[in-house]
Amino acid sequence: MAIQFNIPTNLTLLRIALIPLLTVVFYLPWQYANIACTMIFLLAGITDWLDGYLARKLNMETPFGAFLDPVADKLMVAIVLVLIVQQQATPYLAIPSAIIIGREITIASLREWMAEIGQRAKVKVSIVGKWKTTAQMLAIGLLLYHDDLLGLPINTLGFVLLYVAAILTLWSMMSYLNAALKVIKAN
Repeated sequence: MAIQFNIPTNLTLLRIALIPLLTVVFYLPWQYANIACTMIFLLAGITDWLDGYLARKLNMETPFGAFLDPVADKLMVAIVLVLIVQQQATPYLAIPSAIIIGREITIASLREWMAEIGQRAKVKVSIVGKWKTTAQMLAIGLLLYHDDLLGLPINTLGFVLLYVAAILTLWSMMSYLNAALKVIKAN
């Protein structure tokens, strides 16, 4: 089977290419690096939404795109969380970040295993997973920006949202594991 490169897949590849750019900008000794990183992360988020929208709307969904999209998302989240934890080295940030990254590895592995036994649909994305993703992306964006804005404690809001995301992460992971357990018991 040939890999198809279409507009949605190219947008996903762009999102992956933004990861090293964000990493370099993150470490630049420039007073606006946080703003630039936040904008790069926002652009990545827009490409995430746009590639899915275009794939569905233009009927350009491909197996390669279906594989690559979640990989791009998980790479972006894991790498940016590591950068943020390194910058703000505190267990209060490291613990929810570790929960989020650990869950992503666990669920990716679970989905792969469920696909191997023909049960991938049993661990499809749930509404809790969508809430988790929303809280996680907002938290990461706020933590990347981290400076107060219009009197709002942006970094603190990012911390709070990261904990909300970590709680939703555990909740969604338990839902996926329960769904998989039902399949295991049935077999």
